[in-house]
Amino acid sequence: MAAKEIYDYISIATADNDQTMTLEARGDVQENTSKNQIIHLGVDGSEERVTISDTVIAYLVYPFSALSDSDAGTVFDFWHDAAKGNGKVESFKLQYTDGHTYVVRFESNMDRVRKLGGFSSVDVVFKILGRIAD
Repeated sequence: MAAKEIYDYISIATADNDQTMTLEARGDVQENTSKNQIIHLGVDGSEERVTISDTVIAYLVYPFSALSDSDAGTVFDFWHDAAKGNGKVESFKLQYTDGHTYVVRFESNMDRVRKLGGFSSVDVVFKILGRIAD
């Protein structure tokens, strides 16, 4: 565990449903964070920096290759099941590899390629909406 995690910078949230997804990453998972900020560049090269919100915007990006076949099936099920993720609509809990539980929703479509011997896919992207107090 790192000295600081995304968990330390986001607020507590409640998921739309009580389903919890647990994934065992077998490869790299990207943690993308940003803030709602704009930098306007002047003609002379000067900058005007504007912070619209200090709230952290965070995403977890799982390549399908980092998931076991079982976990890939779990992701596929959560995306399609109306009682779980229901595509990009419903939020749910995700037990992440940093030991914390986050409230997330799908940010990406469910694209995958059936290949001989398994599946491959573009990345599966989760938007972090908040954290569970743990």
